[in-house]
Parts: sequence; structure tokens; C-alpha cells
Amino acid sequence: MKESYPTLSDAIRELQKQGYTTDFNYILKQGSDDELKRKWEAGTFEAVKVYRYEGMSNPDDNSILYVIEGKDGTKGILVDNYSGTEDQVPIAMLKRLNVTHDN
Repeated sequence: MKESYPTLSDAIRELQKQGYTTDFNYILKQGSDDELKRKWEAGTFEAVKVYRYEGMSNPDDNSILYVIEGKDGTKGILVDNYSGTEDQVPIAMLKRLNVTHDN
């Protein structure tokens, strides 16, 4: 995993190649994996790296990419925006995500 990637899409593509294939955004919004949602609720995931991206021309393009690993071996990503729009990951969910590494 690199210290930085030039764009959000580059980071996602490279991280998926490294096995971070679970899409936590899809799970949170669609409820597609009830078992994984229960595990998320239990707080068994850790953000091992956090990347921030700022849009050049539009403040709504500000994003945070969380690289997540679960105690059960699940590896995935979660993209959140910090522009103030309603498309953000719920704060309650982010509070359950352990962010313990220096990012």
C-alpha cells in the first residue's frame, strides 16, 4: 500500500488489486450482506490507512478513502465525502470504525 495515490480512482483500482475488494459503501447503502453489516455493527473493523482527496474545482468533490481490514480477514474500502452533502457515511458507523494507525 502506497503512502499516496494521485487520484481517488487510482487508489481504489490499486487497492482492489491488493485484495481490498469488499465495497463497504454498497453494503451500508444496499444492505446486501446482513452478516457483514452485523460484524460492522460489532466494531470488528479497523481503518489501516486513510487517504484524503480534494476536488480541484468543486468543493463537493472532497473525499476520504478508508482502507479497512476486519478481524475475520475481510478487506475492503469505504469512501466518504466531507463536503457537507447528504451522501456521507453515517457518523454512527464511522465511530464504530477503529482508526488507530498514524495516517
